[in-house]
Amino acid sequence: MNDPLQEYGLKMSVIIAGFAGGALRALSRQKATLRETIASPICGALAAGYLTGPLVHYLRAVNFPLPPSGGSDVGMHAAAFLVGVCGMWISDALFEAASRYLKK
Repeated sequence: MNDPLQEYGLKMSVIIAGFAGGALRALSRQKATLRETIASPICGALAAGYLTGPLVHYLRAVNFPLPPSGGSDVGMHAAAFLVGVCGMWISDALFEAASRYLKK
């Protein structure tokens, strides 16, 4: 089956891993708001979709020990999950900076 997101340079498996990372982040927060609960998996999926490829490329360039990519994308999916977890933190920082700027 042809991946519909391949045209945009995205892999469905990477987006799912990022979504799962964002969902884990949303579920692990003690004082999560409804906005965070909904936005965290979406931000995780988007961040993983666009940032995982460059991250894995950089890690390989600096000789970071990653599993070999022969047929299995375990390293890429693990990186996508971690980027998904961190994606909402990045979003939170951007929203906080924007709100501080707009309040001035």
